[in-house]
Amino acid sequence: MAPHVLIIVQNLPVPLDRRVWLECRALRAAGYEVSVICPKGPGDPGYAVLDGVHLYKYAPPRQADGLLGYAWEFLYCWLRTAALTLKVRRRARFHVMQACNPPDTYWALALPWKAAGVKFVFDHHDLNPEVFRSRFGEPTGRAGKLQLAVLKWLERRTFRTADRVISTNTSYQDIAVRRGGVRREHTTVVRSGPDTSVMRPAYVPDPPLRGGKHLVAYLGIMGPQDGVDGVLEVADRIVHFHGRTDVRFALLGFGDCLDDLKRQCRDLGLDDYVEFTGRVGPDQISRYLSSACVGLSPDPKSPLNDVSTMNKTMEYMAYALPVVAYRLTETVVSAGSCAVYVEPGDTDGLADAVLHLIDDPARRAELGAQGRRRAERVLDWRPQAQAYVGVYDELLGFRSAGPFPDGWPAAERRTGPGVAPKDRWGNQLVDLRDQDALRTFAAARVAERLREG
Repeated sequence: MAPHVLIIVQNLPVPLDRRVWLECRALRAAGYEVSVICPKGPGDPGYAVLDGVHLYKYAPPRQADGLLGYAWEFLYCWLRTAALTLKVRRRARFHVMQACNPPDTYWALALPWKAAGVKFVFDHHDLNPEVFRSRFGEPTGRAGKLQLAVLKWLERRTFRTADRVISTNTSYQDIAVRRGGVRREHTTVVRSGPDTSVMRPAYVPDPPLRGGKHLVAYLGIMGPQDGVDGVLEVADRIVHFHGRTDVRFALLGFGDCLDDLKRQCRDLGLDDYVEFTGRVGPDQISRYLSSACVGLSPDPKSPLNDVSTMNKTMEYMAYALPVVAYRLTETVVSAGSCAVYVEPGDTDGLADAVLHLIDDPARRAELGAQGRRRAERVLDWRPQAQAYVGVYDELLGFRSAGPFPDGWPAAERRTGPGVAPKDRWGNQLVDLRDQDALRTFAAARVAERLREG
C-alpha cells in the first residue's frame, strides 16, 4: 500500500496555494496518496478530489482584529483542522502529517498522532517572530515581550516535534538549525520555484492595458508587510510627478490591506491608472504577466522580508518580465543579476527605475531573457520537487517513482505540423528555443504590438 501524506494549510485554500499544490502533485506522481486540510475558498465544497488529491475544507473564520481576534482565529482553525484529521483517518490511515505555517500551532495536533506512529514534517513557510517584529518593531512593553516570547516558544516546539524540516531557502534552514536546534541533516531546502513548463510567456491578443501603452504589474498577497502601498506611491510619482499618463498598473491579489489600498488609490487620484484584480487564477496571471513590461517587488526591508523568498520575483522571471526590486538578501539570491535593485525605502528611486526600464527596450530584452533562463536553470520547480519527494522517500524508506516518472512534462501543444505551440488557454507561446524571439518579446511586449497595430 502506498504511503499516505496528510498536508495541513491554514492561510490559503488549495490549489490556490501554488507551492502546496505543486507539492501535492509531486507526491501523487511519485506514487503517494495525498490528502489536504485547508480553509475553503469562495464556492469551494467541503470535500473534493482534484487530480487524485483529497481536499478537506472548512469555512474560514471572519477576518481577525486585535490580539483576541487572532487568538480566536488560530483556535477556530486548529479545532476545525483537528476534527477533519479524524475524518481523513476514517477514510484511510495516514503515515505522515505535514504542517505548513503560519501559524506554529500544529505541533500540538501532531503529538497525539505521533504517539500513534504518524511522522511529522514541518514545511517552514514563514518566520512568525520576524513577522511580529516587522509589524510592531522590537517590543519594549511587558505585553509585547510576552507575545514575542510565546511566538518563539511555539516555533521551538514546532521544530522539536518535527521529524524533518523543509525550508524555503538557506536563510530559513540556518534558523531551523541555529534557533530551532534541528540537526542539519534533518533539514532540506525546497525553494518555491515556478513550474516553468507552465509559467511561460505567451502572446496575448487582447492585453489588459485599460487605455495605456505600458503595464506595470504587482502579483502577491496584500498584507501590512508586503509594501503594496509603495506601489501606489510609485504610480503617483510616475503619473502625477512625471506626467506619464501612458502607464497603467495592475495589482493582482488580495489580503488584509486590499480595502485600505483601494481608498489610498482613490485619494491619490489614481483610479484611472490602477486596476485591482482581486484573487486571480493561472489564466489571469499568464495574461497580465505576459502583457506587462515591468514586474514590481516592493517588499520593504524588515526582519522578515530580508530573509524570505518572494515568489512573485521568480514568477516574473518565468514570464521573461524584467524585475525592479528593493535590495533584500534573499531577493538578490533569487534574481541574481537579472533584476534592477533599489536601496530599501527609496520609493522615488523605485519609480525612476521603473521609468528607465519602460523607456529602454534593449535593457528589458536583456533582463527579461536572462531572467527566464535563470528561472529555467536555477529556480525551476523540477529539482525542488525531486528534493521534496526525497524527504518522504528517506523518512519512510519508500522507493517511489519520483515526481516525474514519465519525464518532465511538456508545456506545449501543437495543432498541426509547423503550427506554433499554444498554452492551455489557446494563446500562442513564445518559442523559448529561439533566443532572438525571447529577447524580442521581452523588449516589445505590449508597447511594440500597439505601434504595429
